[in-house]
Amino acid sequence: MIHMIPYIVLGYLSGSILYARIFGFLLEKGDITADTPDGNPGAFNAFHNGGFWCGMLTLCFDMLKGALPVMLYRHSSLDFPSMGLALVMAAPVLGHTHSVFYHFRGGKGIAVSFGCLLGLAPDLRPALILAIVFIVFSTIIKISPHYYRTLATYIAAVPAVFKIIRVSAVRLGFLLIAGTVILKLLGSKEEKEALEVKIGWKS
Repeated sequence: MIHMIPYIVLGYLSGSILYARIFGFLLEKGDITADTPDGNPGAFNAFHNGGFWCGMLTLCFDMLKGALPVMLYRHSSLDFPSMGLALVMAAPVLGHTHSVFYHFRGGKGIAVSFGCLLGLAPDLRPALILAIVFIVFSTIIKISPHYYRTLATYIAAVPAVFKIIRVSAVRLGFLLIAGTVILKLLGSKEEKEALEVKIGWKS
């Protein structure tokens, strides 16, 4: 159990680095969260307020900060997959949503959660499940606005992962990731538009 602690700490600290803010200032775009409905330091606002390169760099680094601690832990653990993997998977997402460098405020954790799941490569099934559910709720059963689509995606993806994935540590890790994102969304004070659900081919 002690073996996993450095990787949990690394994951949390890695997740706490909010690259949208960093690249916004490095590329002289200012605070990319200013004048946004949700004040989210994530890839969407980086693209919207900072432009293509700010958005791309933010997206890539947000995913990398999730993937790297998981990959390092996997390659260092003699008893992989141990239940410690679940905590290492969740740590970067918790760091992103509650950054120690920004008074425990942060983003929603969407890109970094994909990064954590990609850290499980070559088993990409958890990441693919989350991506497919996102696509379904964006194109077939259209849920809007994005707040409700994201909430529905993470809620629906949990039973899908438990059905398909048989590794208990990965199941628990996904549950912790989803729970962190869901609680962050539910605690958001952003003004939300009315929920709309449409069938894709009828809209």
